[in-house]
Amino acid sequence: MTATTHLRLRKFNTQETYPEQHLDNDLCQAVVANGVVYLRGQIGQDLETRESVGIGDVVAQTEQAMQNISMLLDEAGSSLRDIVKVTIYIIDPRYREDVYRTVGKWLKGVYPVSTGLVVQALARPEWLVEIDATAVLSDGGAA
Repeated sequence: MTATTHLRLRKFNTQETYPEQHLDNDLCQAVVANGVVYLRGQIGQDLETRESVGIGDVVAQTEQAMQNISMLLDEAGSSLRDIVKVTIYIIDPRYREDVYRTVGKWLKGVYPVSTGLVVQALARPEWLVEIDATAVLSDGGAA
């Protein structure tokens, strides 16, 4: 039996990301394992600065989340066209059309399976939408 190699991208600790919450978890933004890319849920937050963007604007937050997803997939050796599953979390059902229209623009012609959920809240009160995605590697290889 061969050992599986996992590639972990953009590692971080929650002490830095959520200092007000007194957490200490080692996480990462993406894991590549056995030819599959698993992404952490993405929100309206700039991955480089960790600043929230689009506060009060669900479309701007969705755009940022999709931009993050595209960037992370690229770093992992994949792309938006390789997405096989998305899960979309919104805090208000009235956001559904704006969010799905925006996601649909980014994923036109991709045809992933999708799950949508309305949740009471996300990790920070200013976040209105969170999107996670699973994709395959573009070349079909494994990390």
